[in-house]
Amino acid sequence: MTSLLNILWLGLKEIRSLISDKVMILFVIYAFTMAVYIQATGTSNEVNNASIAFVDEDKSALSQELFNTFYPPRFQIPKKISASEVEDSMDKGLFMFVVAIPPRFEEDLRFGHNPEIQINIDATAMQQAGIGTNYIKNIISKRISNFLKRTDEEDSPPVQLIIRKLFNPNGTASWFLSVVAIINQISLLTIVLTGAAVIREREHGTLEHLLVMPLTAFEIAMAKVWANGLVILIATAISLFGVVQMALKVPFAGSHLLWFFGVILYLFFATALGIFLGTISRSMAQFALLNILLVLVLMLLSGGSTPVESQPQWLQRLTFFLPSRHFVSFSQIIIYRGGGLSAVWSQFLMVSGIGLAFFIYSLKLFRKSIAVTK
Repeated sequence: MTSLLNILWLGLKEIRSLISDKVMILFVIYAFTMAVYIQATGTSNEVNNASIAFVDEDKSALSQELFNTFYPPRFQIPKKISASEVEDSMDKGLFMFVVAIPPRFEEDLRFGHNPEIQINIDATAMQQAGIGTNYIKNIISKRISNFLKRTDEEDSPPVQLIIRKLFNPNGTASWFLSVVAIINQISLLTIVLTGAAVIREREHGTLEHLLVMPLTAFEIAMAKVWANGLVILIATAISLFGVVQMALKVPFAGSHLLWFFGVILYLFFATALGIFLGTISRSMAQFALLNILLVLVLMLLSGGSTPVESQPQWLQRLTFFLPSRHFVSFSQIIIYRGGGLSAVWSQFLMVSGIGLAFFIYSLKLFRKSIAVTK
């Protein structure tokens, strides 16, 4: 009972210390609100507002029809330029795409020839350029096909494909990106808060004060785990309900309680990692550098940014031991697919096992550092 009370009071001390740090509080609030919203809405894999121009050397009804086919929001209102302006305008970055229609284009089509249309692409924006090129090819091909058939009605194909998108029918990017943003912020902020607490006590001399008290390394470490974990858990709840579900209208298919239980398991690992980094770092600057290296690895290899299946086989075997990978996996199962405990128990088990093992190792290292300080 005495040990539990010590952990409780030490944890309350951690929370009061964090609350007194106004900059850190503002950073946590920003990370779980504006940062999540911006990451969810500020980037997209879809073509949006792409600049496009036409070099119309045919000046026929068909070329004008192709010109009028492109309109917002996928593309900006097209502009007509001369062939001599193409190179200079693309060098200046004025247009991402320039479509060049050759002379006698419509006439060649009517006589059964195979005229060519040139599409000039600014591939510095590689992803948008690749997707936009497919958009332009499909739009032009369909419009020319309808023009030659003299009708907009399409023939029925021999086989009709029915595409059904599960879990995200409209392909809304913010549904996926917002949840990934929360997961990334949980990893980053938990490690930062816990590690910074360890270094702050060492730099301010409060760690020496704790050492003269009848406290164990386990009590000191557990106090940091539950206090910083609680702060991140509250921030996660506010972000999920306030930003993701209310502001971005992202549906939550599964159980909130089940997901938050998984978050608690992951927080146990993340706080242990923060204690580990705070213990081996001699200064806040060194801690920041180590944090950047490790957190980037956790984020990039977790499967949130790119699918795990896209990684090489040898790397997939290594990332299997990253709790962040299992965190992303059970989050997708619960939030998007509505899976229950039977679908995520193995991920929960892996996160718990790795987190416990890492906590024991971090505690051992933390105990050694305290012994050296004594």
